[in-house]
Amino acid sequence: MTRFAPSPTGDLHLGGAYVALASWWMARRQGGALVLRVEDIDAPRVVPGSAERILEDLRWLGLDWDQGPLVQSERLPRYARALETLQSQGLVYPCDCSRADIARVASAPHLGEETVYPGICRELDPARPMKRPPAMRLRVPDARVSIHDALAGELSQNLARDIGDFVLHRGDGIYAYQLVVVVDDLEMGITDVVRGIDLLASTPRQIHLAQLLGAAPPRYHHVPLVLDTDGQRLAKRTAGAHLRGLREAGVSPEEVLGELAFGLGLTASPEACSRDEVLRSSAEQLAPHTLRIPARWSARRSG
Repeated sequence: MTRFAPSPTGDLHLGGAYVALASWWMARRQGGALVLRVEDIDAPRVVPGSAERILEDLRWLGLDWDQGPLVQSERLPRYARALETLQSQGLVYPCDCSRADIARVASAPHLGEETVYPGICRELDPARPMKRPPAMRLRVPDARVSIHDALAGELSQNLARDIGDFVLHRGDGIYAYQLVVVVDDLEMGITDVVRGIDLLASTPRQIHLAQLLGAAPPRYHHVPLVLDTDGQRLAKRTAGAHLRGLREAGVSPEEVLGELAFGLGLTASPEACSRDEVLRSSAEQLAPHTLRIPARWSARRSG
């Protein structure tokens, strides 16, 4: 069981289509099922009509799904129950720190762009007056969580030292991605997760949460990010980055599938092909490499 879980914050770009094709191929090749999940939990970032446009673009590409679309904003009681389960174990505490409060702690190290939470509120009285509506943080152990990613290899993190106690429920009332994605994957019976390499660093947190909730986490397959013609990560304004723009520029779904399938190591060349031709390929597993948007697409889109 795999899933494709787009966030409706804009039109579907090639990086999302890359992951969607990989998830679809894995489900179909292994005789499993594909769940389509709309991750709209962060309401302020949702663009009206985006979810419908993403579904249209997937259908245009020829990809189908077996369950869904399941919508996170309709599943809030499930996240509340999971949070209550963790609270009942004494693993959650309120934190009214602002980003500025955390940044002022000079000893706070960083994991990439993330500031490791230094535990400011960990031992404070939870009944104290709060400066602002508090976030709810998970107490993490001073222990390593190791994973073997099917594509990216080994990753090991000491949660306390590399991450710190992380947020499960934000002060503005929104459940955090780390919690909802774990609850959804477990309840939907997801066995294999395909997603971008930019989410690899969050995986040990999610494995730890799954174990606390009493379930085995799925297997993970983190694929490289799709790049623009200059080798940079796709931006919203990148010419040729979104399926909608490619459609309007006259690029066919077969052309897109050919490039994506080649990038995933499913076909021997980037020639145009149908989804059935992708499925009939001799590939036994994903073997992705870094994929750049073809310059001809950017030229057609910008022209």
